[in-house]
Amino acid sequence: MTGWADLARELDRWAEDGRTATFWWRDDDAVADTPALRRLLDLRARFDVPLAVAAIPARADDTLARALAGAPGAAILQHGYAHLNHAPDRSAKSELGPHRALAAVLADLAAGRDRLAALFGDHRQPILVPPWNRMDAAVVAALPAAGYRGVSTMGARKAVYAAPGLRRVNVHLDPIDWRKRGFAGDGAVLEAVLGHLRRRRAGEAEADEPTGLMTHHLAHDAGCWAFVETLLAATTGHQAGRWLAAAAAFGLDR
Repeated sequence: MTGWADLARELDRWAEDGRTATFWWRDDDAVADTPALRRLLDLRARFDVPLAVAAIPARADDTLARALAGAPGAAILQHGYAHLNHAPDRSAKSELGPHRALAAVLADLAAGRDRLAALFGDHRQPILVPPWNRMDAAVVAALPAAGYRGVSTMGARKAVYAAPGLRRVNVHLDPIDWRKRGFAGDGAVLEAVLGHLRRRRAGEAEADEPTGLMTHHLAHDAGCWAFVETLLAATTGHQAGRWLAAAAAFGLDR
């Protein structure tokens, strides 16, 4: 069974090759200042790692803005608009799918962008995280003209750019088993971490896409919190591990 020693050995191999295993951290569904958010920010601060908070614009409030204003290592991404499902029954859930007119979808996104700009100012990054990690191709194609420079979904990316000028940086591991809404277990989540790291090292996945951790602070149980803490300790404590800020991961700091 895959364990933490396997992750240490994989990072050792990166170090032996003179390479750095990059990571980034995206937390979804932020709406307000809660004890769970404070726990998330405490973890970020304790390990001094950057955090990208994907906030739901239609539901985000002033308490979230105040909490994140005191967290300089946290950037704000746009998590759709209201995190509402517009897909018909028995279809995969989607807020930004083909089920509404493109103009209506883009109007919602523009309203969401303006809401986050008012709440967070310069902490907001021009990066869209679609709810349920999916959106229609027509929406993707329209994003650069709407002012977005990045998009993030789930799984190893097939290309650096989702559309001209729109960089894709995905997440690759989720500690939650959504069928039981609880921790998926060390072995299963570590397999996801190691799978992406090994494919990057072997040239089977793009080496420059950082391995992405996706969390949902409002849905974590004790096992999820413990896993994230151990992962941060294991990677920040190794010479080959490096966590990137969203601006660096998406090339917005150049």
